[in-house]
Amino acid sequence: MSLWMVRGGRFGEHENLSFENGLACIGFSEVPDLSRATTKEEIFELVREAYKEKTEMAIHNFAGQLRTFAHRMKEGDLVAMPLRNRSQIAIGRVTGPYRYRTDLGDVHHTRMVEWIKTDISRTAFGQDLLYSLGAVMTVCRIERNKAEERVRAILSGKPDPGPSSVFEPFPPGDGNGEEPFTDVEQFARDQILGHLEKNFKGHDLSRLVDAVLNAEGYVTSLSPPGPDGGVDILAGSGSLGLDRPRLCVQVKSSQSPSDVNVFRGLQGSMTTFQADQGLLVSWGGFTGPVIQEARLNYFKVRLWDSGDLVEAVLRNYDRLPEELQGELPLKRIWALVPEE
Repeated sequence: MSLWMVRGGRFGEHENLSFENGLACIGFSEVPDLSRATTKEEIFELVREAYKEKTEMAIHNFAGQLRTFAHRMKEGDLVAMPLRNRSQIAIGRVTGPYRYRTDLGDVHHTRMVEWIKTDISRTAFGQDLLYSLGAVMTVCRIERNKAEERVRAILSGKPDPGPSSVFEPFPPGDGNGEEPFTDVEQFARDQILGHLEKNFKGHDLSRLVDAVLNAEGYVTSLSPPGPDGGVDILAGSGSLGLDRPRLCVQVKSSQSPSDVNVFRGLQGSMTTFQADQGLLVSWGGFTGPVIQEARLNYFKVRLWDSGDLVEAVLRNYDRLPEELQGELPLKRIWALVPEE
């Protein structure tokens, strides 16, 4: 069996459609049905006709990905879909052949997939797996360092056993055109996530969130280590923290996604402390029902997963205390954005 990475659109626009319909689906909507085009040459001609303005290199790239999706993926193979707007990765199993569909709007190229878990935190995956899953492609095979075997271990609830050899951050390609480029920005963020996962557990994660809120202008009260009575941080505006908005903040450092009980617990704390708004920070992300309930409480509660916290840290890094900067040493760099 193989492990494939399939993205749910450049901006994550196909993710919900994939989950709701039990599909893996890709763009390339201008390319017609691939059911009878099985060779590289046949698919190349279809892609060249659809994208006449593209370079030969881009057409070869597109054709290779389309052939992989339509004809190389097999039933029983695993599919990993990194979620665009959440720090989570969905894992599914291919259950059917390629189908060209006309009933899903501009989505035509599909495979039936049983989505096994849709909310696995990125921090559950080793840095080398995250590097491979950051390939700047819509579809590619992930096979380096026993990737498929390790993902099956994660699905069974076990920790990632890690690579059998030392991970080199920029290994050479495998000669078959797989994983040719990686999203360097996401790779850097995953390194930051790994550092935070290792060095900011439990109360230290609350301490980091507290420092971020201070940097954003709030006056805060951080609960001491130990039982927190349902709230980790109280935050308010104004010189004494008495002005509105007043925040009630709960911080969860577990890798497991927070469920609705945690969300409703925060709402109860907001009532107890007469807070206007709430912030739930969950390192492992959130289950689907939490995300749905949070949307209904859009003007009352915000959700931060590990990726949102990293965004907040980067946004406020220059204003964080020197002590925290020493615990999380970061440096800005410029990186070239690869062409498609």
